[in-house]
Amino acid sequence: MKLPSLPYTPVHWDALPATEHQGETGTALWRTLNNGDVRMRVVELSPGYLADHWCDRGHIVYVLEGEVTSELKDGRSFIMKPGMGYTVSDFGDAAHRSWTKDGARLFIVD
Repeated sequence: MKLPSLPYTPVHWDALPATEHQGETGTALWRTLNNGDVRMRVVELSPGYLADHWCDRGHIVYVLEGEVTSELKDGRSFIMKPGMGYTVSDFGDAAHRSWTKDGARLFIVD
């Protein structure tokens, strides 16, 4: 990833407008800042959230709160707790999706 030119930009993530995205179950609230092709988000997953698709997009994910399971289409799964996360490139490994039993808050760059 190469960040495009941008000025120093302070961000109050919790003040950004939230957009709701339905999962197969539960919802995800995204607070998004876009800069060129780079999307940065604080994502709040509701209790019982399960993504509605397998994703092949690259991400840098950092867990801020809660616990989330990252499940790969090939059967592997990884439990992520606060302070943990993962990186994956576009089409870089098996497609992935997230789910959480009790809810989670993530910071994601993609």
